[in-house]
Parts: sequence; structure tokens; C-alpha cells
Amino acid sequence: MITLASMKKKVALGIDIGGTNTAFGLADEQGRCLNDESFPTWAHQSFARFFERVAEKIDAMLARIPQEYELIGIGVAAPAGNYYQGTIDAPSNFCWGKVELVRLMTEHYHLPIAITNDANAAALGEMMYGQAKHMQNFIVVTLGTGLGSGIVVNGDLIYGHDGLAGELGHTLVEPDGRECGCGRHGCLEMYVSSRGICRTVFELLAQRLDDSELRQISFNELTAEKVYEAAQRDDALARAAFEYTGRILGRALADAVACFGPAIIIIFGGLARAGPLLFEPAQRSFENNLLHVYKGKIKIVPSSVPKCNIAVLGACALIQKEIEKMNGAARQTPKAPPA
Repeated sequence: MITLASMKKKVALGIDIGGTNTAFGLADEQGRCLNDESFPTWAHQSFARFFERVAEKIDAMLARIPQEYELIGIGVAAPAGNYYQGTIDAPSNFCWGKVELVRLMTEHYHLPIAITNDANAAALGEMMYGQAKHMQNFIVVTLGTGLGSGIVVNGDLIYGHDGLAGELGHTLVEPDGRECGCGRHGCLEMYVSSRGICRTVFELLAQRLDDSELRQISFNELTAEKVYEAAQRDDALARAAFEYTGRILGRALADAVACFGPAIIIIFGGLARAGPLLFEPAQRSFENNLLHVYKGKIKIVPSSVPKCNIAVLGACALIQKEIEKMNGAARQTPKAPPA
């Protein structure tokens, strides 16, 4: 029997928790983004305060869903999001500690809810709707406040033993280098991220005597966007910062290829919007450092999903896949014999 409820269009809510901003979006099963918005994360505040703010935003968004749509679940992308445990495990750029996010959200919304690493969500989004559609082996790198990565091998995301594997951002690229929020020194994300390029600019300012508009900006006021704008105006020091950043990124990705053998590497996030300023030195460094068997075979490309945050779409894809698994398991469960 067909009911009005069964005729409704199914949508999922995706949430991408970033170090700077938290984004929301509703997407249907074809990956069409119906609504999206964001607000500042304020990662220095307590998780309790963040949860209050995020619940207010979700409630307001759900209240505006047209009657012809049915919300089937919520997917969350978060730094240090643990797919197996349903937790956020003390992300390095936050003051939250370990948070049982899925349990808290399920109590509040009574819907299927799943969480994964933010870059893993981006990889799911690319696999279902973007550059990696129909691909079995690829890497997605997210460049925001930090650096995340989602690694897909033979069609499956790598989660590892405890659900936290695949963090290229916390591989060491400079022994005893810059201090990272994770407590170690020399992590990739401290060189290749929005924060990393700002650190690079100030190191270059101390080492070089070039005239640069960036000399007029204090450390707390400098942003990756300002570095990009200066580079667009042919500021030599800003362009040198992008050259250095791309060189380190390319070298690190060449190492990742030796471990995982991807067909393509997809870059997503605010820093990726620098385009050739970042991609050209990254591709040169990448080719120079690749094992010879991989040379000329693998491209570093930007995300192809510009209309909606790919991590939000990936979070929607995550919960859609989880619901498919639950439905499949239910169909396979044998029914009890009649009494």
C-alpha cells in the first residue's frame, strides 16, 4: 500500500565541523544540495556551548523543510571523528576532549546518526558525486585550518583498528619542526594549511628583505586569504610562501602514493582555492619525489563539487550508506517461526 509518507522525497542532513566554521546542508539521494549554511565554530569554547548552538541551527533548518521531504538521518563530519565509537576523540585544534557525539545527538533527534573524520566524509562525497565517481583507489586531502585526509583503497575507506587511521596531516615532514596542536613537532598540517602558510609568511619576513605588503599585517590579523590576495598582486614574498607550501605538500603526497597507490589525489578546502599558486609547485614537487613506477600517472586535482561543501555532501552520503546497511541487514535477518 502506497502512503503519503512513502511518496516523500528522502533527504539527509550533513554537518561539517571545522576548526573555523561549521557548515550544514540538506541533500537528496542524488547529491543535490537543497539548503546550506554555516556559522563560526569558536573551537575555544566548551563542547556544551557548541552543541547548544548547533542544535539551534539544526532545529531552525528542520523547521523549514518543505512537507514533501522526509529527513532520514544525520551524518556528521568532524576532526578526529571516530566512525566505530561515534565519538570525537580530542581533536588537536579544539578544547573539547573526547565527546560522545552520536549518543548525544541520537537522544536529541531520535534519528539514525553516524560520524566520521571530516576528510573521510569528503572522500565519500567525491566517491559518490565528484572526481572519484566509479574509482576504487584515491586520496582526498582537505586544506582548512588544519590538514585532513580520506584514503580509499579497493573501494573502502581506511579506518584502521580504532577508527582513526588515515591522518596524513599528522605525518612528520620536518623533524623537530613547528609545534603542532597534537603535541608533536613537524606535522604536515603545520606547513600545509591556512595556519601553516601564515607561519611560513612570518618566517620568510624574518629571513628576507623583500618589500612586501604583508609586512604591514600583524600575526593575529594575517589570514591565508590575505596571503593569496597579495600573491595575486605579484607580491614576491607571498608567492614564495605558496611555492614553499606546495613543495612540502607535493613531497608528502609522493610518500602517500608509495603506501596506497591512488589513481588520483583530490584537494579540497579554503587553501585549495589558491589554484595554480598552490597546485603548480605541488605537482612539480610531487613528480620530482615520486617512485619512478608512478611518475606521470597520477594527477593532483581540485574538488569538482563547487556548489556545496563536499564534506557536507559526504556526511549526507555517510548516513545514507549506513541506512542502506541497516536495511540490508534487516532483510537478511531470518524471521522467527510462527508460534
